[in-house]
Amino acid sequence: LVAQRRSTRGYMPDPVPLSLMEAIIDIAKRAPSSMITQPWHFHAVTGEPLERIREGNTEFMLAGADVDREIKMSGQGYQGVHRNRQDEIAIQRFEAMGIERDDKERRQDWVMRGFRQFDAPVSVVVTMDKALADDTVAHFDLGAATYGLVLAATSKGLGCVINGQGIM
Repeated sequence: LVAQRRSTRGYMPDPVPLSLMEAIIDIAKRAPSSMITQPWHFHAVTGEPLERIREGNTEFMLAGADVDREIKMSGQGYQGVHRNRQDEIAIQRFEAMGIERDDKERRQDWVMRGFRQFDAPVSVVVTMDKALADDTVAHFDLGAATYGLVLAATSKGLGCVINGQGIM
């Protein structure tokens, strides 16, 4: 599964059956966690609530709002080798999609797709209790559970992507 998994950013509009999402989440819940704390909560969002999230994110971003993630990044974002890797992949992705560097409209549209959860028919929001917000081990555990989620989706024939852009 690890070798087969891909980050999918284009989806069919068909709804995903609730029973399939429950099966995927049940598999993801088997992820290992430190001291068996299992600090994760999975929230499958679809339909009208997901559309409200997309509309809200779009409104905030087009109004020039700063990205406000629950899990904060450092004030400068990625730096050094991590920023270089991010830039290299972005260049490759835009070239593959035929988006020129100076095509601000198409580049903006791509960014906005992320804030619309790439128009997927379902979005799974992985959360933990706010009491654990400063507990880096809990963040580590959520990463394991999220990876379990994407592998479970792959095992059930669904494409997915981890999207840190979240809900504004």
